[in-house]
Amino acid sequence: MLNIIPPDLKEIWDDWNLRGAVLVSLSFQILLIFCASSRKRTGNMIMTFIIWSVYLLADWVAAFAVGLIANGNKECDKQVQSDDLLAFWAPFLLLHLGGPDTITAFALEDNELWLRHLLGLVIQLVAVVYVFLESTGDDLWVPTTLMLVAGIIKYAERTRALYLACLGNFKESMLPPPDAGPNYAQLMEEYSSKDRSYVPVEIIIAPEKRADPTASSVPKNPPDPREGPDHVSEMEEGYKFYKIFRGLIVDHMFSFQERNDSRKFFFKLHSNQAFRVIEVELNFMYDALYTKMVVVNHKIGYFFRFVCTGCIAASLTLFASYHKHKMHKFDIGVSYALLIGALGLDVIAIIKLIFSDWTIVLLKTSAAKRWIYSTREKLFFYKLWKPCKSFFDRRWCNRISQHSLIRYNLRERFKWYNKLAEVFGLKDLLDEIQYKETMTVDEEVKNFIFQELEEKAQNAQKAEQKAQNEEQKAGKSRIAKEICSGRGDWILSQNACHSLLWSVEKEFDECLLMWHIATELCYHTDEKQKKIPNDEKKKERTRLSMLLSEYMLYLLVMRPTMMSAVAGIGQIRFRDTCAEAKKFFHRGQPEPSRFKKFCEQIKKLFCMGQSKPIDDEISNYCGKLLSVNTVVKPIAVKGDRSKSVLFDACMLAKDLEKLDEEKRWKIMSKVWVELLSYAASHCRASAHAQQLSKGGELITFTWLLMAHFGLGDQFRIEEGHARAKLIVTK
Repeated sequence: MLNIIPPDLKEIWDDWNLRGAVLVSLSFQILLIFCASSRKRTGNMIMTFIIWSVYLLADWVAAFAVGLIANGNKECDKQVQSDDLLAFWAPFLLLHLGGPDTITAFALEDNELWLRHLLGLVIQLVAVVYVFLESTGDDLWVPTTLMLVAGIIKYAERTRALYLACLGNFKESMLPPPDAGPNYAQLMEEYSSKDRSYVPVEIIIAPEKRADPTASSVPKNPPDPREGPDHVSEMEEGYKFYKIFRGLIVDHMFSFQERNDSRKFFFKLHSNQAFRVIEVELNFMYDALYTKMVVVNHKIGYFFRFVCTGCIAASLTLFASYHKHKMHKFDIGVSYALLIGALGLDVIAIIKLIFSDWTIVLLKTSAAKRWIYSTREKLFFYKLWKPCKSFFDRRWCNRISQHSLIRYNLRERFKWYNKLAEVFGLKDLLDEIQYKETMTVDEEVKNFIFQELEEKAQNAQKAEQKAQNEEQKAGKSRIAKEICSGRGDWILSQNACHSLLWSVEKEFDECLLMWHIATELCYHTDEKQKKIPNDEKKKERTRLSMLLSEYMLYLLVMRPTMMSAVAGIGQIRFRDTCAEAKKFFHRGQPEPSRFKKFCEQIKKLFCMGQSKPIDDEISNYCGKLLSVNTVVKPIAVKGDRSKSVLFDACMLAKDLEKLDEEKRWKIMSKVWVELLSYAASHCRASAHAQQLSKGGELITFTWLLMAHFGLGDQFRIEEGHARAKLIVTK
């Protein structure tokens, strides 16, 4: 029989496969404990890919090594010259399968597989115990047993964390006790009895008493923004809101008291403070869904953590005192590497736990909280370097992605290249690499979104108070829902732009594409005609409009799963619009030679640093698009088979051009915030939760800020229990 694998290579594999597997498994654990949490701070695809690969390989390598050990002691005896040592290594792999505290799940779907992990725990435990019983002699059975206890604790922690983060269990943990309400049958029996006895009686309804404001768990006095950020207070506030609003992830309902308390608190905040509090709140949600923090941040969690560390330390001490004359020197080194690595990882995990946000918010005294925080700032040496400090201090990537339809159509790739990418399923990835740009979410963006949503919340509150006075039984949340459901029509109506209402009375994806193209047309036309305002406020409105426009298109095209609830046929509409745009851009141009076409495509493919020629080209094409006569609606000429909105957007751009320059960009920026807020409130909650592990998204911050302002349909308890009393009248 032909042996494909050379004998020398097979011999090396037989000698080193087990040693290599346990060392690689340890290396993966070290990499995960230091790097896994970085994925919430960056949306970088390379970093995400590395963490994803290590996360999957870590489990595979550990399970593979357990299989090697359990496969048969005769073969393993050739590799490891001691049965005791063979059994001693097995619990370390169980320890590695438990994983570090910083990551239990890579995606939300991993939490749903908690039962599979529980079965894996049982199977791996049986395999390790089998090796332990078969191989352990009288010398290493004590340290091996200690390591087995530590491994079981670690694996059980991970399984428990997955179980708690499973969305079904996550929701069940927040469900209140069943509430049957006041005894209606008893009250009506008493009423009927009095009525039959001809006793004059009437039912008086007393509304439920409001909770004492001083007893509310929501903080009432936010720090003064002029005094600088108070990080400890922001952590406390973020944690308190997390305890209340984590139910948003599983479509939990909230009461009028929770809405009013939250709204009142956020009305007092500056935009910077509000976004920092929400950043902390989302960080707690990330920890609850993707790490072990919920499991270990309890008294029993601390107890088992110190038991685990104690077992590893005791095992190291006992192994050091063991006579190792029968062992190979390299095997001794591997054993020490496993012991010291396990102890080091556990000590690092304890340090991270002690100085975590969870510990700070759960401490009772303010002095202890501030001491822990200040010590954390001094202790972590990597914060001494300013760029490194700014990275580790933030809890999300603080960036938004940009995608431009016109720029996308002017930077085409080779057709054969696209077809090849489609065959291998890489087209979307290549599109993201080539066409996506990222921008920092600066304070102006946060402030503008905050002010717009705050104004909406104030309008909703005033309308609710008015409705309460005029009609006691009216559902006051209906008004907030109507304001929240606006997708441009609210702003246009408020600013008397009724001639533009036609553009927002369409499907959301159609509306978004039209406004995106119209924004680009207006911007590049103004830029070409040197109409970009010199006034800082007007200039800022223009920038914000473009920023949000390209961000929303990015979400529609490159994050379709996140926008699935509102996207409709957005992908089809985008492709048809791109096809019409390319057809228009190439109209009237002579067919270039193959060599010239090749050179042009190479230039366009690598035009990253050539923004000026591209911008000039965009301005020229925008002018040509606006020069097309659009008196007759495109659908009347083309029919409705093609879903392109290119020339509908030209009609919208011409209508916008009729407005005063200052008013135009003011309206456009406000419409984009309304489109953003509409998409945020109508996205699936699980889609927001999914993005927490990928650097976060601005739309998720908008979603949570809207909930804090009481804008949405989550507040379904308006009046609470009615207290009915029977009053005997004269």
